[in-house]
Amino acid sequence: MNARVLIAGAGDVGLRVARLLRDRGAEVWALRRGVGAPEAGIQWIQGDLTQPDTLRSLPTQISHIVYLPTPDARDESRYRAIFVDGLRHLLDAVNPQHLQRLLFVSSSAVYGEHGDAWVDEDTPPAPPGFNGRVLLEAEHLASERVPSVVLRLAGLYGPGRMQLIERLRSGAARVPRQQPHWSNRIHVDDAAAAIVHLLFLPDPAPLYVGVDNTPLPLDVLYDHLAKLVHAPLPGDGAAPAGVGSKRLSNARLRASGFVPQWPDAREAYAALLGHHG
Repeated sequence: MNARVLIAGAGDVGLRVARLLRDRGAEVWALRRGVGAPEAGIQWIQGDLTQPDTLRSLPTQISHIVYLPTPDARDESRYRAIFVDGLRHLLDAVNPQHLQRLLFVSSSAVYGEHGDAWVDEDTPPAPPGFNGRVLLEAEHLASERVPSVVLRLAGLYGPGRMQLIERLRSGAARVPRQQPHWSNRIHVDDAAAAIVHLLFLPDPAPLYVGVDNTPLPLDVLYDHLAKLVHAPLPGDGAAPAGVGSKRLSNARLRASGFVPQWPDAREAYAALLGHHG
């Protein structure tokens, strides 16, 4: 593989992507505000997407970009600075003649409330919060500027992302029990693998939903996990704020040839917690 890939936003998922690409033989550059620890086959670039002057030393002839930065605050101005302005700055700094594909990592936050209805790539977006609105604007910017594919990820979990388990153990978690609220998740390793899969997929669709095979009512998932860790079942409470209920479908992603390692979050959490069988 002679791909020259820039990871713009090399946090947890970005670093997992970088390692997968390295193992496939790609040349990999990882861009973030602070340089990471030395790692074979990954070249760090220190730069700030919100500061165009720091992007002048990018490598030449980049063939692929994965755009997945993380705002340092849950604030609309920071989201816009990172996802809209930052994307524009980056695209201004690279040579578009060599760029074959941009993979923009978005979020299922662009969808609104759909009850227990299925949601897929053809469902009109209706973001309930500023984060979804900004991401939708950035998706449009990407598609207007360069050949791009958008991956809208569901909620991430995995190693280092076990806050839900701690909330269950402490008794702080609550779930709506009078009316089902659907939960959609994807393991971080599956998210990284899906990104790499779509980055090199021949003739991709412009948009994919990144989620596992098994949407679950929130109370079903929480009750299952509480039993795994011998915690009390969570009490009745309000649905998560700003996150509409819906069942996300990964049919298009699976039809492209992607097979998730963890199709059901219950099995993946059990493995993370050391339960077998």
